[in-house]
Amino acid sequence: MSRTQGARESAQDVTYRWLKRHIGSLPRHEGTFLTEAEVCEATGTSRTPVREALLRLETEGFLKIMPKKGAFVPPVSDGEIQAVMQARELVEDWSVRRATSLAEELAPELEVLVTRQEGLLDDPVEFIECDRAFHRAIVTRAGNSVLAEFYESLRDRQVRMGLRAIASAEDRARVVLSEHTAIVDAIRSGDPLRAAEALAAHLNGTLEVLRLPAVANWDGR
Repeated sequence: MSRTQGARESAQDVTYRWLKRHIGSLPRHEGTFLTEAEVCEATGTSRTPVREALLRLETEGFLKIMPKKGAFVPPVSDGEIQAVMQARELVEDWSVRRATSLAEELAPELEVLVTRQEGLLDDPVEFIECDRAFHRAIVTRAGNSVLAEFYESLRDRQVRMGLRAIASAEDRARVVLSEHTAIVDAIRSGDPLRAAEALAAHLNGTLEVLRLPAVANWDGR
């Protein structure tokens, strides 16, 4: 790979990460248009990496590129939030109850992810990716490939909502770490009911944050 290619990819990566953070902070009830020019100005990059980053995000379901208008970021309705969180609860409750029988293998895996998250408090994009890996590990370990595939189909919605949840409430990231630790402890105990209760508390907290009307700036603290 040439230096020119490496620089272009680096610029695309910077733009992609900025766009993800920006989209996660947008008011959820409003659709928003983003133009290449404004993204270039905000990120200090040229149009080529901006265009590539926008195409990448379109593929992931975060936005829709509208010819001659820009990239449209659709609103997230109360109904969509409720539906996604209900679907998560159904899948994850069943999964975490099943996964307690595999606590000896699963708990150390989850602890590694919690430790990794602790080092990502100033990086919401990577924090949420690690968060998704935490929950995916529980669902995967439960051993139902159909449910695991369905859970992955919620991926794009979860990422955008997760970014919003982290940006919407002060210290939410640290609360997530505490809630994840409680889930790990409950799984390690081998008690399915305790594990389900810890998971439910975490998902309920996330849902309450997602319902907040305002979005605060991410400060990483």
